[in-house]
Amino acid sequence: MISQILRRVVNTPRIISDNITPNSSRSYRPSAIRFGSFPTKLQRRQLHRIINPNPLLSYGHRHSTFYNVRNKQLLVVGPQIRTISFISVSRFVLHALRIPAAGVTMGVGGLAYANYKLNDMASKSSDFLSSITSGIKSAVGTIGQGINVDLPSVEIHVPEFLANIFSSKSGPSITSNSLQMESDRPRFIKKEDENNPNNSSDPSGGGTGATAAAATVGAATLFSTNEQDEDENVKNASNKSIPAQDNQFMLLTKKLIEVRNILMSIDHKEALRLPSIVVIGSQSSGKSSVLEAIVGHEFLPKGSNMVTRRPIELTLIHTPQSKEEYGEFPQLGLGKIHDFSHIQQTLRDLNLAVPESECVSNKSIELRIYSPNVPDLTLIDLPGYIQVTNKNQPETLKDKIVELCEQHIREPNIILAVCAADVDLANSEALKAGRKVDPLGLRTIGVITKMDLVEPEIGSAILRNTDYPLHLGYIGVVCKPPANRNNQKNITSALMHHEDQFFRSNYVYSQRGIQVGTGTLRRKLMEVLEESMAKSLFSIVGDVQLELEEARYQFKVQYNDRRITAESYVAEAIDSIKHNFKDFAHSFGKPQVRHEVRTMLEQRVLDLCAELYWTDNKIVDLSKASADDLYWQYKLDMSSAALTKSGIGRTSTQLVVDVLMANMEKLASMEPLNNHPDTSSKVLSFSNEILRNKFHTTADQVENCVKPYKYEVECSEQEWADGVKRSIILLEKELESCDKALRHIRNTIGKKKLRAAIKYVLDAEKEEAKRIQARIKDIGEANSETSTHTIPLAALISSVNDVTEEGDVEHTRLHFNPKVLEKAREAIFLRDRSMILKYRLAALKSRQCKSPENKQYCPEAFLNMVAEKLAYTAVMFIQVELLNEFFFQFPREVDNRLVYDLDRKQILTFAKENPHIRKHLELQERKRKLEEVMEKLNYLVRRQRDIEGRKGPTNL
Repeated sequence: MISQILRRVVNTPRIISDNITPNSSRSYRPSAIRFGSFPTKLQRRQLHRIINPNPLLSYGHRHSTFYNVRNKQLLVVGPQIRTISFISVSRFVLHALRIPAAGVTMGVGGLAYANYKLNDMASKSSDFLSSITSGIKSAVGTIGQGINVDLPSVEIHVPEFLANIFSSKSGPSITSNSLQMESDRPRFIKKEDENNPNNSSDPSGGGTGATAAAATVGAATLFSTNEQDEDENVKNASNKSIPAQDNQFMLLTKKLIEVRNILMSIDHKEALRLPSIVVIGSQSSGKSSVLEAIVGHEFLPKGSNMVTRRPIELTLIHTPQSKEEYGEFPQLGLGKIHDFSHIQQTLRDLNLAVPESECVSNKSIELRIYSPNVPDLTLIDLPGYIQVTNKNQPETLKDKIVELCEQHIREPNIILAVCAADVDLANSEALKAGRKVDPLGLRTIGVITKMDLVEPEIGSAILRNTDYPLHLGYIGVVCKPPANRNNQKNITSALMHHEDQFFRSNYVYSQRGIQVGTGTLRRKLMEVLEESMAKSLFSIVGDVQLELEEARYQFKVQYNDRRITAESYVAEAIDSIKHNFKDFAHSFGKPQVRHEVRTMLEQRVLDLCAELYWTDNKIVDLSKASADDLYWQYKLDMSSAALTKSGIGRTSTQLVVDVLMANMEKLASMEPLNNHPDTSSKVLSFSNEILRNKFHTTADQVENCVKPYKYEVECSEQEWADGVKRSIILLEKELESCDKALRHIRNTIGKKKLRAAIKYVLDAEKEEAKRIQARIKDIGEANSETSTHTIPLAALISSVNDVTEEGDVEHTRLHFNPKVLEKAREAIFLRDRSMILKYRLAALKSRQCKSPENKQYCPEAFLNMVAEKLAYTAVMFIQVELLNEFFFQFPREVDNRLVYDLDRKQILTFAKENPHIRKHLELQERKRKLEEVMEKLNYLVRRQRDIEGRKGPTNL
């Protein structure tokens, strides 16, 4: 104490005055009072009263004094708190209420203990009366079915004051009239009530002793069972969703179902498969009814013939935050389907799409159903086993179904063996198949349907089956909704109420060890799937980790961790298309178009010269003809008109359009369009559309511009000189091509053989000519002698042709092969053409063709000069009306039709058409999804370890 006072004095730098007044204001500093000598006891008592005038208000807090001998001062150390303390008041109140609180606690404990004794006595008496009732019923049952033994029910009247005390704690008020014992209530109803969090006043499980006592009394009593309350409960059951406790319980299942859905969207190994509930059973055993009872809607296809030909992977997803119920087919991309009849029809179509030759298919149908009324489950519905084979169901079909079921019921899947109650379990194909892969029945749940078709005693014996025991037991269901559903779309509540009425009416189903009801089945499936997934959690984490490491390694090695998106690839592809088109537009301008049109017109000039001049026998006299010779002037005008009036506008425009489309086809076959056939077709389609829209306008413009050349063509000296030069070059090319073709024939047949064939052909032609002349002469003389009528020219020509054909056939058969003779005639034609071309080249190079005034002597030069004028004029308007418009519209059409109209799905489809990009995207997506799966699994692993950590100390 002295050391504390000294410490306070030393640490306090200020000293108050010597005067001390009673009830002084708040002082938090030590005071010093000077004395002449050491104070006496009386002085110290007086000083203590002055400092502490009211000991009640400063209870437990007195001032400390200390006398300093050297300075002859008495140090008074003041308290460090207020004079009136609020903490002291609260302590005083707690001390005052301690005894009453202890009395109330003892009273509540006594009431709880008394209620416990009452419940214990009632339970024992109820079990005793139940055993007596069962014995009497079994004894009387042998005498007759018309005798009923009714024993009085045991009722316990709870005092009114006790019911009033716990009425505020338990929810609704509890009356003392007709309260049944808990043991008299069917156990499947009791289990649902115990699991229902709405019947508990403290969801967290905590509370004081009074709350625990209220829960004890509430558990010992039951609700009134009058018909009006039952109807109200059924009416409200339609809006009942999965309880909050089940949501917490099924968190692991919900997360692993999400993981399973992600893994199903990528290619994964068999080791990454998560447990599912596989539904097997014989045909017409009630598999579809059980699944529809769990879901609450009729959505599975039904029919007399086998309608389930493919496995249906059914994923139920509980959505407590939404009242919307719908289904989705992820493989088909149909979106949300709220009409379950549409889901039923879609499943029917997908099953019937399997050809009759295959009967069943291993390719599964993925269906997801979102609803607040379904638990989180993954089920697989398989085709039913065939009992009898016929022509529609051969023996091979039976074997295929057995093989398909054996593939799906392997570990770690859970087997839901559905059997009908009116069929002996010894003949159950589902139980036989389950025994092969699960001999001990550790992961097999037996579901007995159609319980309303057998006697209650037989039904209870089936559910207690010991001949075919299953670790998870048998559950009996009816799965037959009533006809009157009160316009409820979801049939779960109506079906469960119908089941409750049926099982409640038969007391044997309330015995211990018997599980009945769709609600019990749903709960059992949730528990078993949760437990199975919890066991598979740590193994699946290791497998996913290996897959993720492999994906990361491949992504690093193949693509150096370079990420791409479908959108970036589409943008890059469109830019590449535009860049290639721009290069083509720069390389195909007016000079290239003029070259194409000029080449076409030059070929037309050669054809006209060959037709009008080179086949004329008078061509050798052309250079000697006079300037006023009308024959050659007429020939020149006719050839010029044939060139200018042959539709030059349409032909030249069509030529340019063909050249453009050929280049567009080349562009469509290049990278990147070579990997996208649909897009290439679109590019060619709108390219052709742009050109077609401008074709008629351009052709009309060209025709109008070349119209003056149809009547008169003016020619300057320079234009004539250029025409002569181009004509010489053109004829030299034609002569070279003729010589080349002739050499090819000689090399193919041989010079000697070709020479002999040519000689034979020439001799044959001469003989033929003589024969024709003789024939004509003979026919003329014969007709002149017999008749004065004139012979028709057609008949004369026909007779001559017949003679010619007979002679040709005869000579051909006797000497040469027809193909050799054909080549010989072609060689004769090329030889003659070469001779004419040499002659015309010499004429063009002569002095006579130096002036345009001698144009009738040089038709090749004149026509070439006209063709050049036509080409220049046509190209000018084709460039303006067609090319510029096409080059302007094409990039904009690429954006409008290939980019702006694409949605996300089309963009992804476009990108995956390229095999290299598809592989890149798939590996990148696989890596991303595996990382997402690994993140979810790590969270679940931490959660499971936390749960086990909390359970550990409790168990200890």
